[in-house]
Amino acid sequence: MKRVSFVIPCYRSEHTLPRVVAEIEKKMDSLGKYEYDIFLVNDCSPDDTLGTIRKLCRERSNIKGITFSKNFGQHSALMAGLRHSDGDYVVCLDDDGQTPADEVDKLLEKLEEGYDAVYAKYEHKRHSAFRNLGSKVNELMARTMLGKPAKLYVSSYFAVQRFVVDDMVRYENSYPYVIGLVLRVTRNITNVVVNHREREVGSSGYTLKKLVGLWFNGFTAFSVKPLRIATAIGGISAMGGFVYGVYTIIKRLVNPDVPVGFSSTMAMIVFFGGMLMLMLGLIGEYIGRIYISLNNSPQYVIREKINFDDEEI
Repeated sequence: MKRVSFVIPCYRSEHTLPRVVAEIEKKMDSLGKYEYDIFLVNDCSPDDTLGTIRKLCRERSNIKGITFSKNFGQHSALMAGLRHSDGDYVVCLDDDGQTPADEVDKLLEKLEEGYDAVYAKYEHKRHSAFRNLGSKVNELMARTMLGKPAKLYVSSYFAVQRFVVDDMVRYENSYPYVIGLVLRVTRNITNVVVNHREREVGSSGYTLKKLVGLWFNGFTAFSVKPLRIATAIGGISAMGGFVYGVYTIIKRLVNPDVPVGFSSTMAMIVFFGGMLMLMLGLIGEYIGRIYISLNNSPQYVIREKINFDDEEI
């Protein structure tokens, strides 16, 4: 009998987490053909999410708890859960109940058909306008910078084969980005359509700062295209400046009375100065992340593990 491991990053979910776990149990028990366990990763939530996880772990032996020493972010929480998971299939989903655990059979069926990864696709997303905008930008970034197939919809609700997880967890740098790790393993990925529910409690933990940080993680950790784009812009700008300089000289020679434009000169200085600062900042971002990674900055630090038989991992 195959085993399914569920990985759930937890943040501000003391009220929603029990319902998500109960829904998983009800569905998996009805399927009957899988063993399963659940890994709940507390990303140093400020509410009593840890207390909820402790209670769930006391009640059920197949639920494991992991809690971080500080907030490391959703993708770091996913990586911790993936490293501890032991299933033939691994399913990742949210803790707020918006991702329907009772439709996990649709994802598992696609894995059984031979796909390496399956992402849930929502026909009608119930996120806020701000969160939907962030998802669209993330989608554009993944397609442009990471080579994600245009028709592939990426969400936080997905399932992968064991060998995909085994390769993903080899990544130990400080800035994990899960879709980038999946795409470097396989392109044998598909979508299944599921419902997306309204959030019943609280609001999304993603702020503008966190979304921007997530985008930077994606394209600086798994792509050099930003550097190539910066090089191309620099080359085009330099060519434009050269052409403009030739034009100015010819114009002056043809008509010596034409005054040299102070405004246009300042505009060019400001434009090129801004481009140089932008490119230097981008290069500095790459160098800074390399420096942090060389200093072995951890993806996460585990304060406590709950309901584990051993502490070897």
